[in-house]
Amino acid sequence: MTDSNPAQLVPYVTGGAFLLAFIFGAVGNRTHFCTMGAVSDWVNMGDLSRMRMWLLAIAVAILGASALQLAGVIDLSKSIYPGPSFTWLSYIVGGFLFGVGMTLGSGCGSKTLIRVGAGNLKSLIVYVFLGIAAYMTLRGVLGAFRVGVLEKAVITLPAGQDLPALTGMHRAVLAAVIAGAILVFVYASRQFRSSFDYTLGGVVTGLVVVGGWFVSGYIGHVAEDPQTLQEAFVATNSGRMESFSFVSPMAYTLDYLMLWTDKSKIRR
Repeated sequence: MTDSNPAQLVPYVTGGAFLLAFIFGAVGNRTHFCTMGAVSDWVNMGDLSRMRMWLLAIAVAILGASALQLAGVIDLSKSIYPGPSFTWLSYIVGGFLFGVGMTLGSGCGSKTLIRVGAGNLKSLIVYVFLGIAAYMTLRGVLGAFRVGVLEKAVITLPAGQDLPALTGMHRAVLAAVIAGAILVFVYASRQFRSSFDYTLGGVVTGLVVVGGWFVSGYIGHVAEDPQTLQEAFVATNSGRMESFSFVSPMAYTLDYLMLWTDKSKIRR
């Protein structure tokens, strides 16, 4: 969208994000959608149903985001993810710590938020400390270690680190192949097919991710900010288009609550 005053788009972006988050929370609570739950069910009980639901969400998100890209509605290359710097050590260490943390916290970031909404006090404590640790890693004492040590281990990929760039395949073909293979695996299970909740959780979560790209990448997109004369994406912390994540937003929420009246924190 284009608006002469980007600030006027902020309520639409934040309102759209809230609506999508509300939908995800309601469906996630009903279907028990959780990354840790998917892994623990598989490891402890040999039950792949929630893992299949998680994979179904990925397939729907791939197809939906690729459709928006191919239709020219958004440009995913303008997000923070497909950049040329492949910080492999950060991914390994971060993934390991996230796995340990969500096990100790009895759930992933999204499940923590859902439980906080349901009044779970343990999850409230997890939320607070997760947010603090995230902010320390983004801008605090742990950020120095992240930038000075972890992100020094980097592989530069000139074409970007997204799969279409790495493989040379057309985005539509690659999306169809990957999502198609996932869907075949997901619905090969009779137990999964017999439960509507599994399909509901996977499809809705995937569509929420797609909705996030649409809200930030289309509704919040300004081709030329009248103040900077540059392209802008309003109401995002990165200044670029974003979709849903569940760690850094906790840090920014704590920051927002603690500095509520600080006018310098107001973003367009």
